[in-house]
Amino acid sequence: MSKYLAVGIILKPQGLKGEIKVKPLTDEITRFDELKTVYLKNGDYKEIQIQTCRYSKDFVFLKLKGYETFEAVEPLRNQELWIPRYMAKILPEDTYFITDLLDCQVETFTGEILGRITEVIETGSNDVYIVEGGSKGQILIPALKKVVTKVDLSNKRVIVDLTDMEGLLPNED
Repeated sequence: MSKYLAVGIILKPQGLKGEIKVKPLTDEITRFDELKTVYLKNGDYKEIQIQTCRYSKDFVFLKLKGYETFEAVEPLRNQELWIPRYMAKILPEDTYFITDLLDCQVETFTGEILGRITEVIETGSNDVYIVEGGSKGQILIPALKKVVTKVDLSNKRVIVDLTDMEGLLPNED
């Protein structure tokens, strides 16, 4: 498991005094109210203090210490903001960080290997796992309790039951 989790991506500078517009990568946008620092990754993780935080619609606007001008924050465009895992919120049962699911092997309860999770699509009602690398090609698996029966992050395995989900597998008759 990674030691750091991405909590946002810097979209662009906002104004002339070093504020940045951030797209949050967390389900709880107000999470930024609790953060005193974030990290930028440039080889190593560099800790940066948050001076101000405000919200508008679905975006977070941050002012970072040491970044006082438009020119100072312009190179940060498209970089992710990170926090150490110990600063992460405790997730409810049967909820996982997307980064932990990526590259997990997906197999059916009968042992058929379908591939590995390469991406997670957040649809609103339920996530969808994109599974690739197996003999059946790309498969889209809805992250429903009746489908995803076991997640074993320590062994990077996800067990699924597709018996009631006719048509999920390609070339299925």
